[in-house]
Amino acid sequence: MSKLNIFTKGFFKENAVFVMLLGLCPTLGTTTSALNGLGMGLATTFVLVLSNIVVALVKNQIPDKVRIPAFIVIIASFVTVVELLMQAYLPNLFEVLGLFIPLIVVNCLILGRAEAFASKNNVLDSAIDGLGMGLGFAMALTILGVVREILGSGSFFNFKIYPGDGALVFVLAPGGFIALGFIIALLNKLTKQS
Repeated sequence: MSKLNIFTKGFFKENAVFVMLLGLCPTLGTTTSALNGLGMGLATTFVLVLSNIVVALVKNQIPDKVRIPAFIVIIASFVTVVELLMQAYLPNLFEVLGLFIPLIVVNCLILGRAEAFASKNNVLDSAIDGLGMGLGFAMALTILGVVREILGSGSFFNFKIYPGDGALVFVLAPGGFIALGFIIALLNKLTKQS
């Protein structure tokens, strides 16, 4: 598989949110605005890339019996780094994302990529896979955040685009499900036509 195919599959063919429906807890919980979705997506990308690199580096030293727990410890280490960096340099975003940052550890996208790809491939391919899957996840969260923010708050990246508040339901969890469902339906229609 070429490096470009490894990178782009996370955006289209195997997008975690729109195709595989993985990581829906942070997807629905953090995408009340585009900025929150982008922030969570980039934090997840950071963890995904670095954990994939480390898993690819140490895969031969980890016994099969403790493979999954070892991967979780690696992922948790990078989540702690992200959490501390966000707390220090992006305190407003850290405050909004709150509990969802530590939950990156149990995001099935990250553990799935460590198990399915990084543990079976070299370091460069694993880094590219992590970057592509992570940026695809960030793109999906940002798109969903944009839709929910425009419909729910009448703003775009916190800039007001029309007067009033919008439909409150889109800022709440049910609105996340509704918006995600319509986006997935639209993408399915577009991909089946082409």
